[in-house]
Amino acid sequence: MHKIFTLEPLNILLGVCLIAWSVQSHAQTTSSHSPYSQFGLGQIREDLVPQNRAMGGISTGLRYQSGLATFNPANPASYSAFSRTILEAGLYGNMTQLGKGSTTNHMADFAFSHIAIGIPLGQKAGGVAVGLMPFSDVGYNSSQNITLENIQYKKTSNGEGGLNKAFVGYGLSPIKGFSIGANAGLLFGSLSDIYAVSFPYTLEAYNMRREESRLIRGLVLDYGAQYSTSLGSKMNLTLGYSGTLNNVVSNTSTVTVSRTEGSLDPDFQNIALDTVFSQTYPKRDINLPLKHNVGFTLSKGYSWMVGADFKYADWTYFQTRQGEPKLGKSYGIAIGGQFKPDVTSFRYWNIVDYRLGFRYNNTPIRFNNRDINDMAITVGLGLPLPETNFGNTFSRINISAEFGQQGTLNDNLIRERYININLGFTINDLWFRRRSLD
Repeated sequence: MHKIFTLEPLNILLGVCLIAWSVQSHAQTTSSHSPYSQFGLGQIREDLVPQNRAMGGISTGLRYQSGLATFNPANPASYSAFSRTILEAGLYGNMTQLGKGSTTNHMADFAFSHIAIGIPLGQKAGGVAVGLMPFSDVGYNSSQNITLENIQYKKTSNGEGGLNKAFVGYGLSPIKGFSIGANAGLLFGSLSDIYAVSFPYTLEAYNMRREESRLIRGLVLDYGAQYSTSLGSKMNLTLGYSGTLNNVVSNTSTVTVSRTEGSLDPDFQNIALDTVFSQTYPKRDINLPLKHNVGFTLSKGYSWMVGADFKYADWTYFQTRQGEPKLGKSYGIAIGGQFKPDVTSFRYWNIVDYRLGFRYNNTPIRFNNRDINDMAITVGLGLPLPETNFGNTFSRINISAEFGQQGTLNDNLIRERYININLGFTINDLWFRRRSLD
């Protein structure tokens, strides 16, 4: 009799990694089209996977879904629940409608969402997680046509880029029902703000382009705790808390001013002729916000689960750029849940997880003396795939959609309506197990 180790999910993980890498390589430089991403570090994406986003973004008290431990980097205390290796990967798509006054504009994009792995270390040793997720995106664009003494010129302002977070986390349960955990991450990426003046009808004139690039690097730490208890024979309640320290990262800014050549052909516009000015400024530290989140989930076996999160973040100590409005404090609430029609059914659509949620955030941005609020209704599905490997491997496709609005048409502001689509693939499997073959 021979003993062998089986690692079938590695082949699947390799395929998912190649797809995610290909999408990331061919995607645009940013997946955001929000005019409000020009403030701070851009549009914050949060540490949420598709199954969380489908339920309004609840995560603080989330520990199990559909009877299995879930991968939940938003609260690393949940890692202590790992009993199987969890592989996660996903894609993100965005459709945006921007409105100001009576005019509207439509845009769409897609990007890599996340890739991560969670590994159990044993009932008493807890679990570890390693992953890569987007942290924020910048993607805004505005233009203005001006006529001065029969000379027509165009002023444009746009931003692009994003920040990513690579992290490793650990969670354990020192006391029955109580868990703690932490993530240590590396924040990295660059954000660019580009201002240009062009003369589209005067080809002999030189255009001007100014780009300020901000290179962001630094270590960040977040932590969490959960307490889970049974309420009767089938009900379970989990209370959670998560937060961050006053993380500080470095910012290195480079400003480049160049002259560009005009052209009537859009494929040959803004070709750089020479650099007028270039300077890299001394590195400076910037403070990330102090965050506190509390939440809970209440579930009944495999049948249903409901939960809520309350979120707070203080951006008042964030060092904004010259001329940029100071950021403030943000508050948010998320409510959501999921249900499965019939756990014992042989009909496929009766064993699908149906998810629904709502979220509301008072963002830290205040513009034109008005707070910028963000709200969305969320829906999603958890689609189980056939069990493999003698019932030891459980796979699922998670789809979520967020139908939201940020900003308003009042006070000469821009209203942003969006649909965010997230597609994720989850594998739960027993790794490094021994099998006997005769």
